[in-house]
Amino acid sequence: KKTIKKKMVREVLTLNVGQCGIQLGQAVWEQYCAEHGITVKGDNPSTHDDGTFECFFEETGAGQYVPRNLMVDLEPNVIDDVKNSKYSNIFHPEFLLAGKEDAANNFARGHYTVGKEMIDKVNDRLRKLVDNCENVQGFIVNHSVGGGTGSGLGALMLERIAVDYRKKSKLGFEVYPSPTISTCVVEPYNALLTTHWLLDHTEVSVILDNEAIYEICQKWLDRKRPSYDNLNRLITKVISSMTASLRFEGELNVDLNEFQTNLVPFPRLHFMITSMAPIVTPAKMQTTRCDVQSITEGCFAAQNFFTKIADFDSEEDKYMAISVNYRGDVKAKEANATVQWLKQNKKVTFVDWVPTGFKVGMNEQPPAVLPKDDLAPSKNNIAMIGNNTAISRVFSERISKKYDLMYSQRAFVHWYVGEGMEEGEFAEAREDLGFLEKDYLDVLSEQATDEAEDED
Repeated sequence: KKTIKKKMVREVLTLNVGQCGIQLGQAVWEQYCAEHGITVKGDNPSTHDDGTFECFFEETGAGQYVPRNLMVDLEPNVIDDVKNSKYSNIFHPEFLLAGKEDAANNFARGHYTVGKEMIDKVNDRLRKLVDNCENVQGFIVNHSVGGGTGSGLGALMLERIAVDYRKKSKLGFEVYPSPTISTCVVEPYNALLTTHWLLDHTEVSVILDNEAIYEICQKWLDRKRPSYDNLNRLITKVISSMTASLRFEGELNVDLNEFQTNLVPFPRLHFMITSMAPIVTPAKMQTTRCDVQSITEGCFAAQNFFTKIADFDSEEDKYMAISVNYRGDVKAKEANATVQWLKQNKKVTFVDWVPTGFKVGMNEQPPAVLPKDDLAPSKNNIAMIGNNTAISRVFSERISKKYDLMYSQRAFVHWYVGEGMEEGEFAEAREDLGFLEKDYLDVLSEQATDEAEDED
């Protein structure tokens, strides 16, 4: 076994909360293991990189690699699935935390009653994870905002992290309620309350929604009835591309803080749209163009976004910043030329006060394709994370509108109040979301300040 020369590693800790988060987390770790040649038992026979992947894996005394990962749920079933899964041996059982009673799709249970009992234990495990690191760079949090645990306990954990590790960046992958498919009646309430907390407690939030990814699976991958597993595997490729530059050496590296610096013009406007390309089946791969320009253009087509945005218009809906991460055989010159081409041909439009707008990352290692994947392997691949004003429609149409309808009759509110929440909190969260929508509109209408002064 070849020893890895120790490098200074800036660790990233992954937290998965609730059923959605944990299942997504499982898929993510399978992807990481495939990319780094880590086996089901946690050995790493083929160390083809120089130890940079230790920012995600921790080496035990026995030479086994354990994910720097914490999975929390308020009921035992999902954690039991992880313990019985193929990759169960790589996880440290101490960091798989299961409660006894469920949050039952209720934000207040996850945040106040049931979640409160768990949070000290969660904090303790988190402290242990952090103590095992040399220099923590940030946290990646996977959860959904429509249920109870992911929303309530997720918000509570983010709040605690914000207090305990103030300067560390927190990157959230949030599964938001879909426009028409719904798995839970009180989604608008939970999502509203969580968004209220996310505004203050994450640095970057990537918004995903199942319906958009279902459609991508049906359209490009010929899956008539995609399972959650199919969806998770797609999301995984994006998460993997975002963190690739932390795990592999590359021509142009991006770390977590860079996402935040480049993508967030104002602290509240940190909700991102994401997409990737090429998404094709092995059969279609032979006839698909995979040059840099084609896949980049595919990435910016609204039907490929992992968030469904009604009537997206590439000229009206403006970007404040975009990060594109190329993986595989892509040269800097091609990437820059493509970025220029996008701007010139109006494939993307920026707000008036952003002259440059693009952050480019590059990495030589293409994403690994797992045996169960529907995707065809491709020699180059791109993941896009964009800060677009159109995301405000997700808040207004999916959350505020539905919330207003239900709350006008105070429907289901007694479940929240009964768990120790005050009714005023609903009003406060709703007002906050109203301000957020207004913030997004202001960004569009603002001219560069010099012009405004001239007119005065």
